[in-house]
Amino acid sequence: MIWEDLNKKLMILHADAKTTNDVFEQLGTKFIQEGFCKDNYVEELKKREKDYPTGLAINGFGIAIPHTEAANVLHEAEGIMTLNEPVHFVQMGTTDTIIDVKVVMMLAIENPKEHIKKLQRIITIIQDMNVLNEIYQANTEDEIIQVIKEKERKIEEAI
Repeated sequence: MIWEDLNKKLMILHADAKTTNDVFEQLGTKFIQEGFCKDNYVEELKKREKDYPTGLAINGFGIAIPHTEAANVLHEAEGIMTLNEPVHFVQMGTTDTIIDVKVVMMLAIENPKEHIKKLQRIITIIQDMNVLNEIYQANTEDEIIQVIKEKERKIEEAI
């Protein structure tokens, strides 16, 4: 479950970031400081983003899901950053389509085989505009975890 992998120490709410690099520096540094990723994690995020953009527009709502290769990860983790002002990310699968991102879900994935499964699960959750808006408007880490936990419960019941 996604909510079980979220770490409150890897959340930054209502952040002031102006660029993707600011996002990577702020949130990626937390992944390093908390012992989830190697010291090169932030630089690897920047490199990977150039080749494999992570911005998504879900019904006009911008979200990004940056991550790196497993070689840069010490322990699996997920973090979230909500942004006071949208930050430009390039849309996934393009080289120049700009998405104004308001929520960033950063991943540290240890097992490459789990990579696609985890992304699919996240995409299932974030396709719900209510969930995205509740994450964006949350004032505490616990609120974000509860929103995602409730959405995952509903998904499980529907299966």
